[in-house]
Amino acid sequence: MGQSFFEFFRYLSEYAFLQNALSVSIVLSVAYSIVGCFIVLRGLALMGDAISHAVLPGVAISYLLQISYFVGAVVFGLMAALGIGFVKENSKIKSDSSIGIVFSAFLALGILLVTKIQSSVNLNNILFGNVLTITNEDRILTYVVSGIVLLAVALFYKELLLTTFDETMAKASGLPVKFINYMVMIMLTLITVVSLQTVGVILVVSLLITPAATAYLLTNKLSSMLWVSTIIGVVSAIIGLYLSATYNLPSGVVMVLAVSCIFVLVFLFNRKTGLVWNKLRLRI
Repeated sequence: MGQSFFEFFRYLSEYAFLQNALSVSIVLSVAYSIVGCFIVLRGLALMGDAISHAVLPGVAISYLLQISYFVGAVVFGLMAALGIGFVKENSKIKSDSSIGIVFSAFLALGILLVTKIQSSVNLNNILFGNVLTITNEDRILTYVVSGIVLLAVALFYKELLLTTFDETMAKASGLPVKFINYMVMIMLTLITVVSLQTVGVILVVSLLITPAATAYLLTNKLSSMLWVSTIIGVVSAIIGLYLSATYNLPSGVVMVLAVSCIFVLVFLFNRKTGLVWNKLRLRI
């Protein structure tokens, strides 16, 4: 397809599948970048990893029953989240251990099911995703789910803010802390599931965490963090789609590498906390 952005955008104006892939990538990047900020600030990165892997058996069962993968994936994602909470609350096992136990069991079950039905399921698309092959149904589903998640963040922004930074104060203020926490888990599950077609089971957690973590290094306010994370996510999605379409590479893999490169640059050269800048200051 050529190696210049100009040629890429020329093809973008001609081919509907590229237009659909770009619109889905941008919408998703906004949604997972914003949800990712709350995941990072709440220390739930491991939970995001667990849910992204736990949905695999739901996807496999959906294929077996010939229903939308979204249904099975959401059911198993919520089951994993509730299972982790149940083990944690009803035993002396800590959160990280309960996450490891539940998500590894779900992942093993998913691999077993996918192995049995591999003739009818493209395992690479499940594991790594391919936004260039997304169907119209999945595209509309992505728009709807992303819109619901973003609307929830807008409506409950103050509650999310307070419960994220001071849960004790939130409880004292009479906020439904448990409800807000479960809402975050549901948003995480929904975004994880609709991102499967783009980045797959293995890599979705990177796009949830890395834009938000990068923004965290650059900002000191949640509102600023949300904007910066969104910009980083969108830029990474566009770069990833361009390289994917141009060089016939897996879209999810390239998007993850793009956002990872941005994180490395910020980590090293950020004027406030960058590793290189800090060492230069010490020498001066």
